[in-house]
Amino acid sequence: MNEREARAVLFSAIEGGHPFWMAEIFSQGALKVLEKLQGGGYDRIKFNKLITTISTTTVDHVFSVIEAAQAELLIPGDPLWPIQVEDLVAPPIALIVKGNLEALSMQSLAIVGTRNPTNYGARIAGDFAAGFVDREWGIVSGGAYGIDSFAHKGALIAEGITVAVIASGIDVNYPVGNTRLFAEICESGAILTEVMPGRPAIPARFLTRNRLIAALSVATLVVEAAFRSGSLRTARDAAELLRPVMAIPGAINSPTSEGCHRLIGERAAEIVTSVADAVEFVGANR
Repeated sequence: MNEREARAVLFSAIEGGHPFWMAEIFSQGALKVLEKLQGGGYDRIKFNKLITTISTTTVDHVFSVIEAAQAELLIPGDPLWPIQVEDLVAPPIALIVKGNLEALSMQSLAIVGTRNPTNYGARIAGDFAAGFVDREWGIVSGGAYGIDSFAHKGALIAEGITVAVIASGIDVNYPVGNTRLFAEICESGAILTEVMPGRPAIPARFLTRNRLIAALSVATLVVEAAFRSGSLRTARDAAELLRPVMAIPGAINSPTSEGCHRLIGERAAEIVTSVADAVEFVGANR
């Protein structure tokens, strides 16, 4: 078995973002970690479930499932592997991608926000996406309803490239209402996931995928977000990577802007009111 095959097996068995296993694999290599798991190098009682899963998983099955989903497995060292994700404390074991793999390595802005935006937020997300596309940037978001969708659509309308980082298997259109959007994204951009085909989106996977959105991007823009929001987690992830974070201000009595105002008030994000402001801020902080 080689490194690619070992990563494929471990990827299929370990939940994305697991701090211990990501660190072990990143420092020792997947093949050595797999051999230690199979040879009793790790606590057999503590990791019994993982060891059992690995013992019943074949490399051919993993690759055939990914191929059936018309996707590709990327691992570190591959020519189109997005090396920027290795800045993470818990870098991914591998990634499953569908579409234009080159889109993963282009200069991109992450645009994130609430699933229930106001008309103002929806318009701003699309306008900022188009504005950055006009400057030959890509747009990264999470493929969800709301701000994510408007950001992706804004990039596509401007004839640009956008990447959707999803929390389910590459063949699971979640949310189902974005099925057509996902197909359009793949025509020039890509869909990416840290989850095997067929697996559903569960709450924990949204949190772990947020770190990938932040890592793939040069900077992150939060358009609208509640006081407690997954979008704020993406902003924190970006800040931990020392990447610029920006937020759009809204009405002071708007619940959908409370998260943005919180970031701005805590000096965790720069307030921006135009694409030109955002471009200038990102350029000055790179």
